[in-house]
Amino acid sequence: MSGVEWFAALAGAISVYLSARENIWSWPTAIVNVGLYILIFQRNGLYSDMGLQVVYLVLSVYGWYEWLHGGTDKTRLEVSRASGRVWLLSAVAGSLGWVAIYAVTRHLHGVSIPAVDAALTATSLVAQWMMTRKILENWILWIIADIVYVPVYIYKKLYVTSGLYAVFLVLAILGWVEWKRSLDRHRLSASS
Repeated sequence: MSGVEWFAALAGAISVYLSARENIWSWPTAIVNVGLYILIFQRNGLYSDMGLQVVYLVLSVYGWYEWLHGGTDKTRLEVSRASGRVWLLSAVAGSLGWVAIYAVTRHLHGVSIPAVDAALTATSLVAQWMMTRKILENWILWIIADIVYVPVYIYKKLYVTSGLYAVFLVLAILGWVEWKRSLDRHRLSASS
């Protein structure tokens, strides 16, 4: 457990908490978090997770913009539900991502649990994209992923990170509740 891991965990917890509250500052704190985790995962042979952090960096910049200007007429983006089409495309993208990531990373030197790592990476990418678009169901994917991430990080002896993902699990549940309320409030005000 290094100071870098502790600081990354703190930045991550703050970021997810702010996301659950629909606070725009979730994105800059996410950028700090993912930058540090790129280094942590590289050192621990979790290459899919390391690559995921690079993508998160790009998605964090994108999400920051979308939350500010992605709504109607470039206004603030509101919470929405995933359509059947979004679910279908997400399932296809996630499945193809899992297979592709596994095919690439399973042969890397020092790789650890490549099939699980690839599956978590693909699921997390779909969830993060949904979050950038404020799609409520991103929290369902995060809950599922966090339930698996916690024991994976214990197995890798990344105890602080495992604890962080346990906190993420609680925050994902909070995020679901808060975003559902936000969606209901928005729908109520739109129908008035």
